Amino acid sequence: MLLEKGKCVRCSSLGMPKGGDARALASFCLAPRNTLSAATKTGSSGRVPCRPENLQKNWLREFYQVVHTHKPHFMALHCQEFGGKNYEASMSHVDKFVKELLSSDAMKDYNRARVYLDENYKSQEHFTALGSFYFLHESLKNIYQFDFKAKKYKKVTGKEIYSDTLESTPMLEKEKFPQDYFPECKWSRKGFIRTRWCITDCAFDLVNIHLFHDASNLIAWETSPSVYSGIRHKALGYVLDSMGMKCQKMKNKCVTPISHHCTLGKRETLVKTLCAKATMQTIRAADTNEVVKLIFRESDNDRKVMLQLEKKLFDYFNQDVFRDNNGTALLEFDRELSVFKDRLYELDISFPPSYPYSEDSSQGKQYMNTRCPAWCDRILMSHSAKELILKSENDEKIVIYDHIGPNVCMGDHKEKDAYEMRRFSVKLHCSKEGKECAVY
Repeated sequence: MLLEKGKCVRCSSLGMPKGGDARALASFCLAPRNTLSAATKTGSSGRVPCRPENLQKNWLREFYQVVHTHKPHFMALHCQEFGGKNYEASMSHVDKFVKELLSSDAMKDYNRARVYLDENYKSQEHFTALGSFYFLHESLKNIYQFDFKAKKYKKVTGKEIYSDTLESTPMLEKEKFPQDYFPECKWSRKGFIRTRWCITDCAFDLVNIHLFHDASNLIAWETSPSVYSGIRHKALGYVLDSMGMKCQKMKNKCVTPISHHCTLGKRETLVKTLCAKATMQTIRAADTNEVVKLIFRESDNDRKVMLQLEKKLFDYFNQDVFRDNNGTALLEFDRELSVFKDRLYELDISFPPSYPYSEDSSQGKQYMNTRCPAWCDRILMSHSAKELILKSENDEKIVIYDHIGPNVCMGDHKEKDAYEMRRFSVKLHCSKEGKECAVY
């Protein structure tokens, strides 16, 4: 998630009344991608993962608890892979989720809402499977959203849902990444949605971005940084450039929740650290001689298997290393964002890797063995947005950047959350399974 202060900072200059609420509490959240998937399957353990209706129930319960605890005045919920990979079959779950959010008693104090769902799954050229939800508390008297076609702000009233062809919706900018950005030029649902808001005489952009995942653990292992890291770098740079965020002193204040962005970039170095006393066995396909599996065994201790790597397998013998002290010992390998340090800011990470969590309803803290656990869902902001959120060094201790639903099955990602008491307050929240991100 990206937060950027808008180019037109003073709302009064656009013909809107100055002033308004003396204090606004904002929240941004990134939702786990498999919460609404229609597919159910039996995992390697033989147990059946949480069904969509149960995942929804768990996720909504944790989400409502956060809303009840922090009572944000402005709340953004950004979702990727909304509906799962089999979108058409999952439509009933999507509709139920949207209806529940808008009508829930827990959300009764939010009398205005905007929902943007990219449901045009038949259009390969445009479909991103992104969903952006915005909820406005009844105590907010003056809040405006920017019309990108009319080039002016409009006051937000009532509850509205937009879906299908979002390309024609003037209240947002939506784009799918160019085809040559995709690995092997195979199009998937990666792209971004941008909206602009004005609260309390302050304008800011919110961008929902879904970047590229590591399609193969074996390819990710080959080089450091991996080819996938380079593609994510290129795509995020594309978004920032398209928004005019070309330098550290940019005027726009922007917060961006990002899914599948920051994997542990130094993969080869990480594996060598995890398997420091191991020897590697390479297994190749008989017909093509292609590497299909890597096995790391301890040099002693009866040659115990420490790690097995395949295209979609990352099976490490001791998952506690990713949970102990919130996995902070592995943060040294989390380097993908370093190339954007002059353009983007992120609060300090003090929560465990947010992906990939098990979808087994009885394993809320367990990671799946599909990919290396990493902090894949993030809330990033421009440096001007940082100035909006953090006025002094002490403020960074007030803002909380964390995850929600730490002990329950919520999908493969978990949301993030943070909180600050200020005239324009921000709380960021991240759950551990796919991790959702929120700013309160």
